Amino acid sequence: MRAAGVGAEAARVAVVTSTVGAHEDADLPLIVEGLCAAGLDARAVAWDAADAQWERYDLAVIRSTWDYAGRLEEFLAWAEAAARVTRLWNPAATVRWNSDKRYLLELAARGVPVVPTRFVEPGAPWAEEDFEAGRAVVVKPSVSAGARDTARYEPGQLADAARHVRMLREQGRTAMVQPYLRRVEEEGERALVFFGGAFSHAIRKGPLLTEPGVVDNARVAHPGVAPYRPTAAELDTALAALAAVPGPDGPLFARVDLALGAEGEPVVMELELIEPNLFLGSDPHGLGRLVAAVTAAVAGEPGKPGEAVAGEATA
Repeated sequence: MRAAGVGAEAARVAVVTSTVGAHEDADLPLIVEGLCAAGLDARAVAWDAADAQWERYDLAVIRSTWDYAGRLEEFLAWAEAAARVTRLWNPAATVRWNSDKRYLLELAARGVPVVPTRFVEPGAPWAEEDFEAGRAVVVKPSVSAGARDTARYEPGQLADAARHVRMLREQGRTAMVQPYLRRVEEEGERALVFFGGAFSHAIRKGPLLTEPGVVDNARVAHPGVAPYRPTAAELDTALAALAAVPGPDGPLFARVDLALGAEGEPVVMELELIEPNLFLGSDPHGLGRLVAAVTAAVAGEPGKPGEAVAGEATA
């Protein structure tokens, strides 16, 4: 194994992206530059590049493969093939597990507080009367990125919500039905970022589904991003979610998206382990922590959830 350092041949690291990511991921050149400055031979490589030669790399770190949801089986096949010839982070098994939001059921079974979710499989019947009367809901596909094909519905729009569920079902997709967490309108969502199992930084962003009954696939995915210090309860919830991820090792990178329930308790909305925006620009130390985690992974020493907390949380 090649290693970083004076007198050693630099380890080769692929920072895995996509055609979309190569143009839109503002963090990508910073990550490559940071890894090179740390003594690694790093370069951005599209996951579907015909000439990638993944066996040439000591490590492949998935970053901005932002077209994967529309090509899921192809992407999962790539992850498994790449993992046979190099070390892939996050691992192929983690990628497959995290690619379908039915993982929320597993988190809930492990006692992790999550947004209550009902999944409607293709072919399953669903009608307006199947919703909880008087409650606003969110409908979205279980395989998606960037809130595509997602909308919220007020209690008077449940017939429209049922049509949304049927549309997804007729496309052969699994639909998710969740209660709309009203507090997000005033308090936003939180995203906690972890590298090597250690908390790095967090952001708060504004509500995404601002107009009820509208599917808007061109909406800004992360409105009003601002740095945020998570509470101890939020940090504990995020760590519990990471601890529930299957596999012997924790993820190299992770983002845990939280909202507040009716009583102000943090609940997991999503656990992002494939290609999350890491909001590196929101924290002056975020890039350095990511570089340190990748360097440790090159040396075969990735962290595990809960080993350390690099950032700060409120008391």
